[in-house]
Amino acid sequence: MTEKMLKFVNIGQQNPPKRDTSQRKEDFKEIYDEFIREKAKEQSSRCSQCGVPFCQVHCPLSNNIPDWLKLTAEGRLEEAYLLSQSTNNMPEVCGRICPQDRLCEGNCVIEQSGHGTVTIGSVEKFITENAWEKGWVKPIDVKFEKDQSVGIIGAGPAGLACAEQLRKSGYQVTVYDRYDRAGGLLIYGIPNFKLEKFVVERRTELLNKSGIKFVQNFEVGKDSSLEDLRKKHDSILISTGVYKAREINLPGNDLANIFPAMDFLTASNKKGLGDEVKFFDDGTLNAKDKNVVVIGGGDTAMDCVRTAIRQNAKSVKCLYRRDKENMPGSAREVLNAEEEGVEFIWLSSPKEFQGKDKIENIVVDKIKLGEPDDSGRRKPETIQNSEFILKADMVIKSLGFDPEDLPTLFGSPELQVSKWGTIKNNFDTMETNLSGVFAAGDIVRGASLVVWAIKDGRDAAESIQKFLEAKKNKVEKVA
Repeated sequence: MTEKMLKFVNIGQQNPPKRDTSQRKEDFKEIYDEFIREKAKEQSSRCSQCGVPFCQVHCPLSNNIPDWLKLTAEGRLEEAYLLSQSTNNMPEVCGRICPQDRLCEGNCVIEQSGHGTVTIGSVEKFITENAWEKGWVKPIDVKFEKDQSVGIIGAGPAGLACAEQLRKSGYQVTVYDRYDRAGGLLIYGIPNFKLEKFVVERRTELLNKSGIKFVQNFEVGKDSSLEDLRKKHDSILISTGVYKAREINLPGNDLANIFPAMDFLTASNKKGLGDEVKFFDDGTLNAKDKNVVVIGGGDTAMDCVRTAIRQNAKSVKCLYRRDKENMPGSAREVLNAEEEGVEFIWLSSPKEFQGKDKIENIVVDKIKLGEPDDSGRRKPETIQNSEFILKADMVIKSLGFDPEDLPTLFGSPELQVSKWGTIKNNFDTMETNLSGVFAAGDIVRGASLVVWAIKDGRDAAESIQKFLEAKKNKVEKVA
């Protein structure tokens, strides 16, 4: 092993080249180039192959990272891919958008020892893209088709992961989604410079070729009730995600040109996909030549500020009520935004929106951090008489997402939800209070990471399979 691995002492950390700032600001292409084969092998060889792999421990999917790094270092790329995809339904997505600095790479042993982390995400992206190029990624070949069917509501990462796992076991799977393309936030919420859309479309097309049926532009509660779907299928998974924007109720909140983050990002992504987008084309949801202010500090806020830069905004500012060290978004994304010209105004919170008919100014309070709250984070406190004015032609609110009222929306008042509006399910089985109806992803845990959604979808598939097997055995005994 020492011949191929443990080279972190002699070989320094190196990420794939990042495109020059002046170039990447002009388009929506991904900002990182691909590793070349030899560089991927070299960087993989830096892995220390530690006895307790903290990279794997801190991965929600428990990806066997040390082993596929070793296989990559040895040039056994097909085996590396097969191992990678055995625990992850979308390694090419996670390699691009997972916050590795908070998960696997942030807990790498050699990073803790000062040698710089193994660039796990970039290697994961490399081996998967290489697999697609070589034709190693193939549709599911179902050996034994089962007569039981599952309806999945929501074509985001949780739903797609569950669909794939169930299809591998031979179940008939239909995915229902309200949008015109499958992928959920992957297709309409995440900008191309982080995740080019061909990556998502290529994956969903593979699932389609595997025999998974997609029904787009379909709204449960409008086109069919949840109860109708329960009668049609042997089991149901609800994996709708959370899309309702959290509001900030301030004076002037009803002024024009103040938008939720998803409205802004969806318009941009639809335009990038070649769609006609009326409110983008008429300038309403286009940041060109505007002073843009984004309120929020998570990854969605970073997507908004970096999108506004690429739309040639006059200026782009980000207001966040805590400091840089306490920002919830990926530190890597904050750095990318700073490089591209975004101005961060830390320890600041909007107090009032001003303007006649549309937004013209924001009154902002300065903030100090007080004692830690129940979550352990220091609580923001307003500094009296500290307000200042920011000019703004467009304000984008990126304050997080809440679930929609699914019991009402689905016409199923009996479906139980938590006090936060998320669906209640059994922690162990993921089944809701409705027999045969399961729930997974953000609609259960609240807005979270794609990698957690994939994990939830895989776990749900396992529980659904147990439920269907028990159901079939019961029928056979009666017969």
